[in-house]
Amino acid sequence: MLPNATPMPAPRARGGRRKLKIGLWILAGILVFCAPLIMRTFIWQSFSIPASSMLPTLFVGDYISVSKSAYGYSRYSLPLSPPAFSGRIFATEPQRGDLVVFRLPRDDTVDYIKRVIGLPGDQVQMRNGMLYLNGAPVKRERVADFVHDVNGDGIPTRVKRWRETLPNGVSYETLDMQDNGFLDNTQVYTVPAGHYFMLGDNRDNSTDSRVLTQVGYVPFDHLVGRVTTVMFSLDGGNLRFDRMSVPVR
Repeated sequence: MLPNATPMPAPRARGGRRKLKIGLWILAGILVFCAPLIMRTFIWQSFSIPASSMLPTLFVGDYISVSKSAYGYSRYSLPLSPPAFSGRIFATEPQRGDLVVFRLPRDDTVDYIKRVIGLPGDQVQMRNGMLYLNGAPVKRERVADFVHDVNGDGIPTRVKRWRETLPNGVSYETLDMQDNGFLDNTQVYTVPAGHYFMLGDNRDNSTDSRVLTQVGYVPFDHLVGRVTTVMFSLDGGNLRFDRMSVPVR
């Protein structure tokens, strides 16, 4: 060997480093492949809005981000909703005013999106289009009319708009398309334990907990997550630039 020459690596050491590199590449590939599944299962999921029941908060064509961890995890947090366990783990209860995605109680393959209005034990009623909670009217004030194609026929319509504020301070806008509409006057609904009462913001065009035979009270374990953001929105094939990264309340 020449003076100061670097000795050649032993064949076994070179082979070990090569195997380590191959192993790291395989691990990286597995992580890249599994990351979307992990995100969708445990962190967030995207949904699109197909109907106008949540106007003026959510538009048809909105693509929303839903936090899967907001209320803990149930079987409906998992892809294909396998009956792996019952109830919720790491459970945190929703608050009045939360906008949530849930599985329809009568058909748990269908996702719905509505606003949490009644908590377990609450009494909920509509009187002449006004929301009552536990016998008291919920504060609301008239704001500028909403002008939009609310019927999906391409014709803009002017609709009464209200700002409603729940007892916990959560405030949002609702629409009143029709005076003395079909669901403007209802019975008193008493929310059972472990269930929630949901309403759409477009009050005269929303099938929600007021219709007991179709939606009714929503069990806690049917909640998928809380809506956080409108990521983007499409009007036909056109991007709505004013509805990109819009926080939702």
